[in-house]
Amino acid sequence: MTGPFPPPRKRFGQNFLTDQNVLTRIVTAAGIRSGEPVLEIGPGRGALTRLLAGAAGRVVAVEVDRDLVRHLSAEFAGDERVEIISADVLGCDLDQLLLGRAPAPWRVVANLPYNISSQVLFLLLDRMPLFSGLTLMLQKEVAERIASGPDEKEYGILSVFCQLHCDVDVAFTVKPGSFHPAPKVHSAILRLRPLPAPRFHVGDEPFFRRLVKASFGNRRKTLWNCLKGQFAADDVQLRSTLDHCGIDPGRRGETLSLEEFARLSCALQGNPFFQALDNVPSPLAGEG
Repeated sequence: MTGPFPPPRKRFGQNFLTDQNVLTRIVTAAGIRSGEPVLEIGPGRGALTRLLAGAAGRVVAVEVDRDLVRHLSAEFAGDERVEIISADVLGCDLDQLLLGRAPAPWRVVANLPYNISSQVLFLLLDRMPLFSGLTLMLQKEVAERIASGPDEKEYGILSVFCQLHCDVDVAFTVKPGSFHPAPKVHSAILRLRPLPAPRFHVGDEPFFRRLVKASFGNRRKTLWNCLKGQFAADDVQLRSTLDHCGIDPGRRGETLSLEEFARLSCALQGNPFFQALDNVPSPLAGEG
């Protein structure tokens, strides 16, 4: 026997989902096919893991809290469908972790701590060919941001990056009372369905990400000022490139559609007068 589970820990951002109805709805929303392997990030006390084990062919659950790993390992010791991994998912090589256990594609189901949700999303986006679908519990505002479009208040960097590679929708919202302890905010279940190829051609994707990051660098600035502040460019060539793309330099970054960002990225990459500075922030440095 391992004794009772340890109390939730703030340093891990732990809010355990306890509402059985919500747990069942998550599994349904995930659309897991019979025999399909599932990566669960942050199994916590295993409430969702138990349901996933009944729906999936295999569940690999990655948990950073070693005390929880000890309890989960004891509970699922006799269940060949479930493997508990003691690790921080942000430090995992997903190819090695998953492909060594079952071929792609995998489904991802996760109740993500709010403080690392953006970092985990970038990790998953970088390995999107591994996955058939992602069903993620996020802070409601973050989920809505990812699903929003140009000119909407929530539209930002994660909106652009996720929609380049996935169809995105918010399945349903979850009230604070469904958790222990109850968070101070509402949550939402976000579904991402990977596309067979990026929605638009963007050329070099790291360049594309740097461009998008720069464009959202200051929402009060025009696109022209954001690009001039973050990139080295000849004024005439930059204006010519924007005109060629049909983009008014007086617009703000949050008004550009994904297609416009893609068109601008390709045009700038093909322009020898336009080179990204080394000090452009990494796309991981905030969500936008």
